[in-house]
Amino acid sequence: MSVEDRDLLTPIATDFDFHLGHVFMEPADFVENIYFIDEGIVSAVALMADGRSVEAYMVGREGFIGSTAWQIPAKTAVRYVAQMAGKSRKVEARRMRELATRSQSLRVVMATYDAALQRELEQSTACNAVHTSERRFAKWLLRAHDRANDAVLQMTQEFLANMLGSQRTTVNEAAQNLTRRGAIAYSRGRVTVLNRQILEASACECYGATKGIADGIMRVGE
Repeated sequence: MSVEDRDLLTPIATDFDFHLGHVFMEPADFVENIYFIDEGIVSAVALMADGRSVEAYMVGREGFIGSTAWQIPAKTAVRYVAQMAGKSRKVEARRMRELATRSQSLRVVMATYDAALQRELEQSTACNAVHTSERRFAKWLLRAHDRANDAVLQMTQEFLANMLGSQRTTVNEAAQNLTRRGAIAYSRGRVTVLNRQILEASACECYGATKGIADGIMRVGE
């Protein structure tokens, strides 16, 4: 954001720290607040009628949750849940809409992020359909590592399985394979990234593609 836009937001933003597992919003909730993430990771999780769940996308310090509510009053279709504790700045959605009507540069930067997110979702649809669980797991770890301040990711098998829409046994097998290659160290509830190069070589092409999409759209928005 420009300095001017940050100056508009700062007086109406409040600090909001969150812990692992904190639920910001549930499906069908009206989006009352937009959260700009400074530290930590938040997952947007789609919930199925049979109780299963899968991560639609994750947000870290590069973005915000609340999506289109900065443009129009909106409900969320997903559960926003913290997969890594952190800090954010909370702004009321209605006040965000007021500011967006006054500042074209703010509208551009918010719309740029929404566009990058949409392109990522489009890529993920193909990824989930054609790529193996192991490659998707490696991609997911890279994306989480990009947003974390530490090489250690505190995540259980059950949590990882839910994020990937896979069985725990599938996640365990993928983790063991990556461990044998020297990409990660894996124990119950703890994944340590040891070698990014090996992990990137193990991931599907979508990791590089979504990274390129975001970088390209941000350049267009400048």
